[in-house]
Amino acid sequence: MPPELINAPLFPFAVLFGVIGVALLFGGIFSFIRFKYAQSTFRLLTGLLLVTLGALTGTISIGMLGYRALTREDVAAHITVKPDGPKRFIATVRFPEGREATFELLGDEIYVDAHILKWHSYANMIGLHTAYELDRVAGRYHDIKDERDAKRTVHALGKERMIDLYALRQRNTFLAPLLDAEYGSATFVPVNKPAEFELRVSTTGLLIREAKPKKP
Repeated sequence: MPPELINAPLFPFAVLFGVIGVALLFGGIFSFIRFKYAQSTFRLLTGLLLVTLGALTGTISIGMLGYRALTREDVAAHITVKPDGPKRFIATVRFPEGREATFELLGDEIYVDAHILKWHSYANMIGLHTAYELDRVAGRYHDIKDERDAKRTVHALGKERMIDLYALRQRNTFLAPLLDAEYGSATFVPVNKPAEFELRVSTTGLLIREAKPKKP
């Protein structure tokens, strides 16, 4: 079990609902065997409800793995770029947790986008806040004709996940009272010389700024 799952805000509720729900289901079956039908029906229905709530909260907890809480403007990644020929450059992306990936991109600009999960205010009360996950990095051309006809390069930045909460919300409207997944954000800057950028994310979206020189 991933350690970050244990610290997820809803994970204790998922365990609690699941354990109580399963106990009630077994109690309902036992009551049915003893011909206590009213008691059996109540326990079975309550148990099913709690198991369903446990499954839902567990799904949300697993789906939130990989997302980072967003309460202010954060540095989502450091990006180093280096031209490697006409309309070609190398980009190295360093993530806050220490992960690093290098990509060969075609185009005049570097483009990055992200998924934003915005929880509604009553979900904030149980510890669920706006969160983001970087989705992809790509090369972008200045000229629209090049953008249509030239070779494209796109690479994933997010990790593979058991449950894609962003896609799950888009497919299921019943989650709308809790979660808004309509919001995505993208940013891009020209690459015409070696440079280092900070990819920042705030409640208004992504932006790229040239990194400040390090103090000696």
